[in-house]
Amino acid sequence: MKVGSPIAEGNTANIYLQDNHVIKVFKDHLPDTEALYEAEKQRHAYSCHLPVPNVIDVTKVDGKQAIIMEYIKGKTLGDLALGEVEKADHYMELSVDTQRSIHHIEAKSLEPMNEKLKRQIEAASLLKKGQKRSLLEKLDRMEVDNSLCHGDFHLFNLILSDHGIAIIDWVDSSAGDPRADVYRTYLLYAGFSMEWADRYIRLYCERSGFSKEEVFAWAPIIAGARLSENGSEEEHERLMEIVEDHCK
Repeated sequence: MKVGSPIAEGNTANIYLQDNHVIKVFKDHLPDTEALYEAEKQRHAYSCHLPVPNVIDVTKVDGKQAIIMEYIKGKTLGDLALGEVEKADHYMELSVDTQRSIHHIEAKSLEPMNEKLKRQIEAASLLKKGQKRSLLEKLDRMEVDNSLCHGDFHLFNLILSDHGIAIIDWVDSSAGDPRADVYRTYLLYAGFSMEWADRYIRLYCERSGFSKEEVFAWAPIIAGARLSENGSEEEHERLMEIVEDHCK
């Protein structure tokens, strides 16, 4: 299969558009199972009758693993919010309602979030042994739930098309506590815009009945786990401050 120039480039994959399909071609440094792993998670979300692009095939493009999926024509809510500042609240409200609809789904067949977080904390090289032990002990005390959690939920992973909102990028999904997923989203926004982060957490708590305190109880765990991911030095410093506040 031949593809032209990518329409988007990321740290893990390049995105191409061909024959009304999106082709996600993964970088060579990723495990050989990455495309299949992501495709299975997206197929699970699709099977839950969520608005998710249908996976057509898992294949190879020029020797690189790839996923071929349905193309959703539209703009991300993030791009729309940046371009229409006066409607930013509206787009954030749409996103919160969408995320809550995800959290209402039970997902026992997915990897448990607590196992994933444990693996990430143990792999975070910036954490000291004592910090890891403290975070893992706190994780063991947290509530275990089986709600579907996206794991990378934000306005730029929501596409508004003529048919409504489509949710993309499911590779980090798991079965766990919605409050942990909410804090993860807050943390992602905080690295981009505190105005967006504050708007988001206010709206989600208002609509869900969650308190900000119970969401933020997950802060050191989610920050510690995120340290296992590629990020800037500035971001890692911010995450370490959150962890160190807990581990004093």
